[in-house]
Amino acid sequence: MEKIKLEIVGMSYSQSQSGAYALILGEVEGARRLPIIIGGFEAQAIAIELERIKPTRPLTHDLFRNFASTFGIMITEVLINKFHEGVFYSQLSCFDGEKEVEIDSRTSDAVALALRFHCPIYTYESIMSTAGVEMKDDQEEIEELPSETENIEEGYSGLSLAELEELLTKSIENEDYEKASLIRDEIKRRR
Repeated sequence: MEKIKLEIVGMSYSQSQSGAYALILGEVEGARRLPIIIGGFEAQAIAIELERIKPTRPLTHDLFRNFASTFGIMITEVLINKFHEGVFYSQLSCFDGEKEVEIDSRTSDAVALALRFHCPIYTYESIMSTAGVEMKDDQEEIEELPSETENIEEGYSGLSLAELEELLTKSIENEDYEKASLIRDEIKRRR
């Protein structure tokens, strides 16, 4: 089967499930998007890597990358290989220098690991045609975390850049990476 290469287009709060997020993957060479509902922990792990936030201690996905790299194992690709009853299934293609092994994975974890191993993400045409959404030229791109961004602007609008940077450092030290990501967005917006 022909594989379609995907990239992360954005992430937003899920409109359909409380406490969940929608991870949006898009075709590299096309206009279709693949929305995947993921949990808060996985959304945080993906956002931290996308934002290049360095936690003081390794998170679970970082630990997995460190462990695999220590023993010479690399993830060479992630494949979203099944869509059944609204659930996406994925596999990791791993290589230790001698043999390649495929390992079953939740899609959210697979994407978090793909970011850390800098490997491509693929799916099949059958999955894109079943679960994908066609983006038209006049449709806007998905905004990332709109309601939280508005809350940050309102909640931190009275703080200076120096105060925001201090708050960002404390959030990272307290391992509150979701808050840290939002504060970093506010700092970027002001600069």
